[in-house]
Amino acid sequence: MAKKQQQQHQVMQQVPSVGGIRSSFQTLVALLIAILVVATIYIRQSNEQLFQYWTTYDKTINGLSSSCNLFAGKWVFDNRSYPLYKEKECTFMSDQLACEKFGRKDLKYQFWRWQPHQCDLPRFNATALLEKLRNKRLVYVGDSLNRNQWVSMVCLVDSVISPTFKSMHNNGSINIFKAIEYNATIEFYWSPLLVESNSDDPISHRVPDRIVRVQAIEKHARHWTDADYLVFNTYLWWRRRQMKVLWGSFESPEDGVYKAVKLPRVYEMALQTWAQWLEVHVDRNKTQLFFMSMSPTHQKANKWGGIKGENCYSETEPVTEEGYAGDGASPRMMHVVDSVLGELKTRGLNVQMINITQLSDYRKDGHPSIYRKHWETITEEQLLNPKNYSDCIHWCLPGVPDVWNELLYACILEL
Repeated sequence: MAKKQQQQHQVMQQVPSVGGIRSSFQTLVALLIAILVVATIYIRQSNEQLFQYWTTYDKTINGLSSSCNLFAGKWVFDNRSYPLYKEKECTFMSDQLACEKFGRKDLKYQFWRWQPHQCDLPRFNATALLEKLRNKRLVYVGDSLNRNQWVSMVCLVDSVISPTFKSMHNNGSINIFKAIEYNATIEFYWSPLLVESNSDDPISHRVPDRIVRVQAIEKHARHWTDADYLVFNTYLWWRRRQMKVLWGSFESPEDGVYKAVKLPRVYEMALQTWAQWLEVHVDRNKTQLFFMSMSPTHQKANKWGGIKGENCYSETEPVTEEGYAGDGASPRMMHVVDSVLGELKTRGLNVQMINITQLSDYRKDGHPSIYRKHWETITEEQLLNPKNYSDCIHWCLPGVPDVWNELLYACILEL
């Protein structure tokens, strides 16, 4: 009997009491809450740091007051003074960007004005810019987003030039708009990664296995060596985990050495080659240099409070939350640009950063989505699900890139 009671006592000791279970559960809940609070604080601080970075980088534009941060502000609906031109009246409008022409009915995206918090963005004056460009070359160098901005600039000046005094010439990778009366050109050069790559063909550049020659840039650079204003960008085509690098020649690829290099290191290698070329070849008394920060995409609607799985398709309003930071831009890669430009500055060469990232991140409504020319036949399956073929990368015109050019205009006129 005593032995049986002893065994029962041992079993009772092994079974946890209700109070013990409750205590353990409460401890676990408290721990989970603490982890959630810490994670929330971390995310909030990260977003605040990202917002501060996007809006304060190089905020002083030349002669403008240091208190005038053109990159921090809000979008204001203004259907009196915007748009700065009409889509159908731009002689050289691109069908990829002509959203109204291809069926977009909500046109509010054309009427938003960027309003900095502490000052006003100088209003674009096409004649004043053309006078500044008299006998000069303004060249945009980069990918299709830089071409988007180039088309915007051409449209911005197009209306003040008589049809007999303007021309457009395409020659391979370079497109040249000429204002004949001013002997001024506004050009775009296709070089999506700045350095040489197997995506350099301006028409046939979609390849499954992207390869770059991170130490080779002369093939491109010789076309814009003597430009008076150079506007660079490169980001979109680097959006992958790693890139195959070729040490050798595309003419004799079998003799080359290949290595996969991760991001952002390979991006840094390419920008260093670009920076070294500028340092050696640019005439510092003549050429002014600009770098456009990354243009964000809007592929995930849940990032701005929309439905998970949706994107920019059917969006008609900007994000109104100040400091909103989606995931369509990479702070790591922007810090690489920051570092490379900083090194150039210490060596006496100034490249003006034009920070379009935060202001563009608000504009989830500004993309073509399905309202553009399609180069491939749209399938029945795609027609049933429009978001699957929506372009949430480029921008409708008139629209967001016009503001990028207003910022560039402010820089050029202050030089």
